[in-house]
Amino acid sequence: MLIPRPALAELAAALREAPGGLRVATVEVDLDPLDLVRAGAGAFGAAAYFAGRRGRTLSGLGTAWAAEASGPGRFGTIDAALRAELREGIPAFFGFAFSPGSPTSPEWQGFPAAAVLLPQITAARHDAGSRLTVAVPAGASPGAVLAAVATLRRPAEPVAPAAAGVRAVPPVGEWRRRVGAAAAVAGLTGPAKVVLARYLRVALDRPAEPFDVVALLQMRFPEAYAYGWQVGGAAWVGASPELLVSREGERLDCLPLAGSAARGEDAAADRRLGEALLASPKNRAEHAFVVEAISTALRPRCRTLQVPSGPVLHRLAGVQHLATPIAGTTSARLLDLVAALHPTPAVGGVPTEAALGVIAAMESFDRGWYSGGIGWADAPGQGEVAVALRGALVRLDEARFYAGAGILAGSDPDEEVEETDLKLRAALGVFGGSP
Repeated sequence: MLIPRPALAELAAALREAPGGLRVATVEVDLDPLDLVRAGAGAFGAAAYFAGRRGRTLSGLGTAWAAEASGPGRFGTIDAALRAELREGIPAFFGFAFSPGSPTSPEWQGFPAAAVLLPQITAARHDAGSRLTVAVPAGASPGAVLAAVATLRRPAEPVAPAAAGVRAVPPVGEWRRRVGAAAAVAGLTGPAKVVLARYLRVALDRPAEPFDVVALLQMRFPEAYAYGWQVGGAAWVGASPELLVSREGERLDCLPLAGSAARGEDAAADRRLGEALLASPKNRAEHAFVVEAISTALRPRCRTLQVPSGPVLHRLAGVQHLATPIAGTTSARLLDLVAALHPTPAVGGVPTEAALGVIAAMESFDRGWYSGGIGWADAPGQGEVAVALRGALVRLDEARFYAGAGILAGSDPDEEVEETDLKLRAALGVFGGSP
């Protein structure tokens, strides 16, 4: 069995003695959080996973408590719910869509504009060890939850289905035309930068186990923020390279990315590609928009803020990015910081409202949670949120892979197609497919 019987007995005793209302009990146990969701996601319906910085990893099964919100004040509403319902020391999963309104297309059913989830069973691993937490709502039976946990078995090695067919949405030629139109607008009276996205609709040769896909992505991109959020028969999974914001104590961190290049086949080629990326006027300008917007949003909310004078290379398997690590000290709550930062120019554009207008006019699909955020938050206002990039919406035997590119005046449509292909290829490779 996945969870040792003595640990289950200890949890049962602690829950019997817990005060009324939402009952919570925790036990130390040697458990890989990814094993928990891979073993139980199918049985519990709702599941979530997030691999953060400094080895902190969380996973969860079922729903003990949840809240949703939409509209311009969605993050404040979620934060108020966290403070009202959760006690200190209990993390909850947090995710949100790109747009403040809830996604409306059928494929995103079950994914609201913003959501917070306290699972019935949560596994957490960090530098100090690992622990299992069980949360039981008022009126529910702890015995039923623990009995379900007792049935879990250690999963086999993860295997992904194969890509059986790939269709670009919109077609590549049409997306290339839209990039040219956005670049022309940027050179006249439009936004200085706008991010346009596209996706691949991939038929799979059999239904996918979403958290097997997460496991494979985590192995392929160990430096990234691997994530998964399952609602019924659909799951949003991925491995993002970009940290939107984290808050631990008074420390704040961001890792904005913008500007991308392929990796080389050997060390010399890799170095040349990286040096060319660092020297690229277009990529440096695109990156500077992001860093300036984030710095401007954070300064009024921070006591100290350290912003390096120039970007560095952030390398992952198959792709490298320009990155600027930003750090500071703040008393602002995590979701206040999220509200101030999202959408950054890395996913929207500059100026924000003008860029969002172009996106609404030129993108023919609902982004859903793509380029929103995913991570965790707690009642004291701490947590960690990655930008929801390099992701796929998986539903049975279909997956939709999303990617975008920053368009400036003078952007070459062929180069932007190549950049999005590079990003799509990174995750699609798990299924043996290509753009």
